[in-house]
Amino acid sequence: MSDAGPVLVTENLTKKYGEFTALDNLSITVNRGQILGFIGHNGAGKTTAIRILVGLARPTSGRATITGVDCLRDSHKIKKLVGYMPDRFGSYENMRVREYLDFFGAAFGIRRKQRRTRIDEVLELTNAAWMQDRYVEALSHGMQQRIGIARTLLHDPEVLILDEPANGLDPEARLEMRSLLLKLASLGKTLIVTSHILPELSRICDQVAILHRGQLKAFGSLEEITRQFRQNRMIEVQLAGAEKIDETVEVLAASGADRSSIVPSSTEAIVRFRSDRSEDELGPVLAALVTSGIPVTQFREVAGDLEEAFLSVTRSGDAAADAAAEGASPKKLDGELAPAGKSAGKSSGKSGPGEARD
Repeated sequence: MSDAGPVLVTENLTKKYGEFTALDNLSITVNRGQILGFIGHNGAGKTTAIRILVGLARPTSGRATITGVDCLRDSHKIKKLVGYMPDRFGSYENMRVREYLDFFGAAFGIRRKQRRTRIDEVLELTNAAWMQDRYVEALSHGMQQRIGIARTLLHDPEVLILDEPANGLDPEARLEMRSLLLKLASLGKTLIVTSHILPELSRICDQVAILHRGQLKAFGSLEEITRQFRQNRMIEVQLAGAEKIDETVEVLAASGADRSSIVPSSTEAIVRFRSDRSEDELGPVLAALVTSGIPVTQFREVAGDLEEAFLSVTRSGDAAADAAAEGASPKKLDGELAPAGKSAGKSSGKSGPGEARD
């Protein structure tokens, strides 16, 4: 994917409603051709961020720009730079797909002759040309999602904000949607995607931003984020057979592994356990297994996934908030992440918009 410099930048973006802070100092940067996964529970602040980015809300403080254009001062220009697709598809009855796109093309101010060409282009891009004469309301949900993206592309925006584009799709339609989003990114479009289907997001996103209670809790690549909670990482011991599963559990427990975290699977001939030890500290554990005659064929760390990172972030945030409310110092939980601004690697505290419902 292209990485030709920042397209979307927010700096300490904050939005308050009276005493309630819906968005608290959001600072992120998303480069051209990148896909940002924007996730958080309902009420996390995603919709607030999106409304500011598309020029529909004024921040209390901070600023946001898209290709250098200020989202507040130049909101009329922002509407030409951003394409937004909500999670619910809106259409009019008795309107065919081409008529539907022509209607919105006119609303975007595209001249009639140019509209014909542009409609052909977006239908081809979204692999939806074959359905142009069908009635919109008769299309399946997956087909409607494609037409929704085609509509969002009509005015050729720099940034696409897609809210739950894969929600409700069957497995095949989900694969097609994934391919389409990756194709758009390869063409230089910058995508902000919200979804509650976290494994799906992890397959397409260059960056992930996790919002919780209005604050950016983690930002970076999936690898960078999951690396932050290494004290909660999963270690997997693959055996040649299941005969010594129970003995493996005992050796691991004797080597200091938390017995409650040890999960044996006779069917797979695998034992998994959680550990906060470094590679050097895990070496003696492997040595103890081998010395005990355990037929180990593989000893490895299982890569963390986005769901695990998200739950780690939000649970840690809830615990800290509860402790603060009680006037106590929050205890660090397993899997707690460092503040977003201190994450490893090249995280630069960027964020993206991304949702239609907080």
